[in-house]
Amino acid sequence: LVVVFPQQKINLEFYIDIHAHSTMMNGFMYGNIFEDEERFQRQAVFPKLLCQNAEDFSYSSTSFNRDAVKAGTGRRFLGGLLNDTSYCYTLEVSFYSYVLGGPTSTVPYTEEAYMKLGRNVARTFLDYYRLNSLVERPLAPTLKTR
Repeated sequence: LVVVFPQQKINLEFYIDIHAHSTMMNGFMYGNIFEDEERFQRQAVFPKLLCQNAEDFSYSSTSFNRDAVKAGTGRRFLGGLLNDTSYCYTLEVSFYSYVLGGPTSTVPYTEEAYMKLGRNVARTFLDYYRLNSLVERPLAPTLKTR
């Protein structure tokens, strides 16, 4: 997707829709499936990095799918619309708790735990761009508001 502003073009690299989940534990993501194996593998990088940064994020609960029921979600819609350098996810986080160590050691989510996960998502963006050597490229000009 290229958003056109007067004499400016902005490429969308990531779309993450954030939801709370009422039955599953931990944080996890839904991503899209693509016919192109390389694109599918690239899409798995961000959730794998997030798993390394956040003790409450579960890569094993992360799912990549093309379910017809989810066709109207932002992740699915934009995933089919955007170019192959854009990544669309739904980040789900439990309403209740996350598991550390084993199935019997659950930790209730608190406001601070949710904030920590948000900071870990931001840290993961930094890791992602460092991994892909994109931090060195010039940033897009700042949009001016009236």
